[in-house]
Amino acid sequence: MATIPSILNSTSSSFLSHFPFSHSPLSSPSLFPHRKNHRNVVFPVKASGAAVLVEKSEAENVNRLKTTYNEKIIPLLMEEFSYTNKHQVPKVDKIVVNCGIGDAAQNAKGLEAAMNDLAKITGQRPIKTRARASVATFKIREGQPLGIAVTLRGNTMYSFLDRVVNLGLPRTRDFQGVNPNSFDGHGNYSIGVTDQSVFPEIRYDAIGKPRGMDICITTTAKTDQESQRLLALMGMPFREGGGPATIVRKKKLKSHHFDAKGKGGRK
Repeated sequence: MATIPSILNSTSSSFLSHFPFSHSPLSSPSLFPHRKNHRNVVFPVKASGAAVLVEKSEAENVNRLKTTYNEKIIPLLMEEFSYTNKHQVPKVDKIVVNCGIGDAAQNAKGLEAAMNDLAKITGQRPIKTRARASVATFKIREGQPLGIAVTLRGNTMYSFLDRVVNLGLPRTRDFQGVNPNSFDGHGNYSIGVTDQSVFPEIRYDAIGKPRGMDICITTTAKTDQESQRLLALMGMPFREGGGPATIVRKKKLKSHHFDAKGKGGRK
């Protein structure tokens, strides 16, 4: 009569014959030689180039424009506008970049190329803006893509604004400064770029058709004067003369000019 240990040994041998790797425990040093340092192991992740444009370690680095704002611009604005708290100092909240695609709406490759170009410039993948209603006059149907847009915040926003001020705008042909009258009355500022090839990320010979873009800078400033001063300290090259800080006085027309014209017409 077979004993209990012999039965267990026979069962174990038959089990191992079907599963030859089951005899090694999970804690075996031969399979996991670096088990003690498993927290320090870095697993490489391969992402698609169209979706991930900036490495996480690079995006987490503090931007130089953001550092300048925190260390230099905030004290200057507090002194000029007599703020009692640093949280009252205006700041850039977000930047929205819009780009019309034109004829590329009918071409899938052209639309994808426009999205890739804007992604290279801003560092973030844009979204498609679609028509809300159909317009037969312009041959537009509901849901048709009309443009692309991207909303930037945080370090990506500061990095893009830095490149616009120091790289994009100075490379514009016959550039004499941005218009200081493009504020909306609520502290927000808009810039129009006629050709996106002014950015070094875009090669001029690689683009088929020059495209422009609209850049809307949204700030927390309550007045246009505060917003203009904030952007000027950040390096925005405003054109001399005009602007919300300047009072524009219109010439007063002489009253007898209208009277003489009216009387002369009746005579």
